Amino acid sequence: MSEQAAVLFDLDGTLVDTAPDLGATANRMRIERGLPAMPLEMLRPVASQGARGLLRVAFQVQPEDPDFASLRAEFLEIYAAHICERSTLFPGMAKALTTLSERGMAWGVVTNKPGFLTLPLLSALKLPVAPAAIVSGDTTTHAKPDPLPVTHALAEMGASAARSLMIGDDPRDMAAGRGAGTRCWAAAWGYFEAGNDPQHWGADQIIQRSEQLEFALLHFDTPE
Repeated sequence: MSEQAAVLFDLDGTLVDTAPDLGATANRMRIERGLPAMPLEMLRPVASQGARGLLRVAFQVQPEDPDFASLRAEFLEIYAAHICERSTLFPGMAKALTTLSERGMAWGVVTNKPGFLTLPLLSALKLPVAPAAIVSGDTTTHAKPDPLPVTHALAEMGASAARSLMIGDDPRDMAAGRGAGTRCWAAAWGYFEAGNDPQHWGADQIIQRSEQLEFALLHFDTPE
């Protein structure tokens, strides 16, 4: 009997639209400092980069700056307290997960988000089908683009890399999936800055809108 096929999702910008809560966290910090709130459209493109990207846009700080560590700690504390106030599954994603279940395919999450944020978020979302594996940024010794988190998830699910799929909205997702031996789809509905074109990520397929994912998964070939 062959190992099963599985579909792995990145979290922020792929499975879940977390930008409203991430952006609101950055804006809470700005307002506390007497700065005006920024439009979500300015913050959304960097939401997949987490605190690092949002602090760069909201406060023009980089990880090497002396204030970065304290700002990041503050950001994570505020975000954790408001983890799922506005975050939702992307349109069509609940149907896609249900379709996978009906096809007998397991699904999982592979994210660089730390576990203390990943698990409460997924719990709050009331998913239609439970994930078979959750690999956070601190689950393994290396995070994406290293393939280890993908390999770890597949092992936990008893899934074959050759029969499985990694879906994400960042080149790191494609690199991790390719390194682990899965096929890779780019989520063009996700978060990325201008000039970071999914055409250049090395994906096997680009899905433009989350509502199109269910149909694409129905036609995902899983060789024996």
